[in-house]
Amino acid sequence: MQGKVVKIFITKDDENKTRLTPQEIQVDPEGIIGDKFYAKDNQRAILITATDSYKLTQENNINLETGSLGENLLIDINPYHLTPGSRFIVGDTTLEITQNCTLCKGLSTLNAQLPKLLKNDRGIFAKVVSGSSIIKIGDTVEI
Repeated sequence: MQGKVVKIFITKDDENKTRLTPQEIQVDPEGIIGDKFYAKDNQRAILITATDSYKLTQENNINLETGSLGENLLIDINPYHLTPGSRFIVGDTTLEITQNCTLCKGLSTLNAQLPKLLKNDRGIFAKVVSGSSIIKIGDTVEI
């Protein structure tokens, strides 16, 4: 299965928790360099969400801007069937699934239906297996 990176998001460690949408990011085994979660927990280094999650919200009359689910990578292929330990490649970067994304209270502040609706469809966490590399919008995602 093959898809691509549609959008990239990072969160700055400032008082506003500013969300940026760069064209590319640099990653290493500690996570996304420049993101507020860098070097905090490599098991939750990158949150990946499929465009299917946003389609699901739209089908339920909930309109969200991309990035609202807290993802770092928005991809156009659904990886939610993968289990922890599964590996896939994004550009030149090898990632390993560590866990499904747990639902946080923040989702219910966007819409009360979201926690139940996205229970298994919000995203997956992955760690960087390869060394330092760059992930760009448009990179191939190979599962």
